[in-house]
Amino acid sequence: MSNLLMIFGLMCAAAYLPLTSASVSWSRSIIKTVPVLAFSFAAYAGGVGPFLVAALFLSALGDFGLSRDGDGPFLYGLSAFALAHLVYILHFMSVSNAPLWDAFSSAPVAAIILVALMVSTELWLATHTGHLQWPVRIYVVIIGAMGLAALTLPFGWMVIGAALFIVSDVILAINLFRMSDTHHHRMKAGYAVWTLYVAGQVLILWGGMLG
Repeated sequence: MSNLLMIFGLMCAAAYLPLTSASVSWSRSIIKTVPVLAFSFAAYAGGVGPFLVAALFLSALGDFGLSRDGDGPFLYGLSAFALAHLVYILHFMSVSNAPLWDAFSSAPVAAIILVALMVSTELWLATHTGHLQWPVRIYVVIIGAMGLAALTLPFGWMVIGAALFIVSDVILAINLFRMSDTHHHRMKAGYAVWTLYVAGQVLILWGGMLG
């Protein structure tokens, strides 16, 4: 059952890809929400533990929020993803049985690069987010902590998935706050964000199912 739900989620994700730059509609929002929701059900069916199920479910809520217009839905989506990352931190640390700071001994180069990326957002992102500056700053810290938690694991699918998730969010941040609506790379960025995000979620789920 879990494999069928994963396949269904991937099919829905593929169906949404052409809609990444489409105008906001309820049908578009539903199609965007279904893939990771299906992954959440797959995690439940696969018995991979409550943290992974909850993180995927919260991510689906985040997908719905970010599919709508306005600051209210954006903050709702951002909050849902922030909670998802907090639960991912719990999941990764429960698997590795190691504290967050172990990332600097188990994968020091990657951990330093990740922290440098987090700090750099003050230069290229925070000053461009207007009144959303502090919510975005808090989110950056949380997703960075999620990445560090992933680095406490042995290198594998979950680590790769977490990395793809972070790269997806970096491109999304550039797309939302640094690109104009008419930028010639905006559509390509939308495709990249969705592809990397779905791949990241699938690999985290797959890694959890493999144990």
